[in-house]
Amino acid sequence: MFLAVAGALTLSASIASAQDQAAAAPATEQAAPQQLSAEDLLKGTGEDVPFHQQIKSYFIQGGPAFMSAIILCLVLGLALAIERILYLSLAKTNTKKLVAKVEEALAEGGVEKAKDLCRSTKGPVASIFYDGLLHYDEGLDVVEKRIASAGGVQMSLMENNLSWISLFIALAPSLGFLGTVIGMVKAFDAIEAAGDISPNIVAGGMKVALITTVGGLIVAMILQVFYNYILSRIDALSIDMEEASINLVDALAKYEKKSK
Repeated sequence: MFLAVAGALTLSASIASAQDQAAAAPATEQAAPQQLSAEDLLKGTGEDVPFHQQIKSYFIQGGPAFMSAIILCLVLGLALAIERILYLSLAKTNTKKLVAKVEEALAEGGVEKAKDLCRSTKGPVASIFYDGLLHYDEGLDVVEKRIASAGGVQMSLMENNLSWISLFIALAPSLGFLGTVIGMVKAFDAIEAAGDISPNIVAGGMKVALITTVGGLIVAMILQVFYNYILSRIDALSIDMEEASINLVDALAKYEKKSK
């Protein structure tokens, strides 16, 4: 009888333990933390999702690898664009005022004083003037050729690093498209694994895949604006250099006539 009672108690205890574990399992599953986005956390609260939280959520959904590469293109492209803008801002000079000073220096102290003036003046126009004045003794034809050559060198210096900016403009959307294609492949793999074309699976996979394309296009548009602005500044400076070079040749021609 004692053994029968002990066996019954053991059986009932095991059944109760199994029931407790079965009841605790859903609670444990419900208590497990879920990976929710910022939009899901604030859904139903009536509060707007902060912009930086949205960007962070899209960055994670798009894939850290491709999104990091796109952001890197943006950072490097902006760094080069800012460097070019600062360089062109420092290269800007008042060409009319400089030409007037050169003419005044030629009238007062001749070519040597004009050389000293151009040597002490910063900017590509002053460098072109100095290169031309160095070959004044060889004739005006040589001066014109030297000015044209020096102008080409200065144009190359102003256009430095523009090829890298154009590379990042083309590379950012290309990385976005590549991330989209890979994301679509993963979405189709998920559909194949599920064995059913569920709208949720298709929509979720396509959304994640297209985030990289959106990021790449936004980066390309931002860099394109800076690129076109830099080109406009270079065009304006090149026009000033050509006009100033013509004025310098005219001033040297007048000086040569007076010297004779």
